[in-house]
Amino acid sequence: MIPDSKTEVDATVRAVLKDVLGLSDAQVAAFDDTTPLFGALPELDSMAVAGVLTEIEDRLGIVIDDDEVDGEMLETFGALTTFAATKALL
Repeated sequence: MIPDSKTEVDATVRAVLKDVLGLSDAQVAAFDDTTPLFGALPELDSMAVAGVLTEIEDRLGIVIDDDEVDGEMLETFGALTTFAATKALL
């Protein structure tokens, strides 16, 4: 799926976090742009990051280079969604 809006990217990132991390629908639905992720969600440890990013790549049809991965992009839900949208909505 190649998304055509930030809304579709947002929904995809929510679905990835739910599926890969095993989060509840309610928890993921409550995320907003300021919701902290890495360091705040015990499910999102360094091992889970790779799974989340790989799944985002697969579902959005993008490639995330290793040098693009940093703490800032994983700091909040908004940062992760903005990063994914920037890659997917070129």
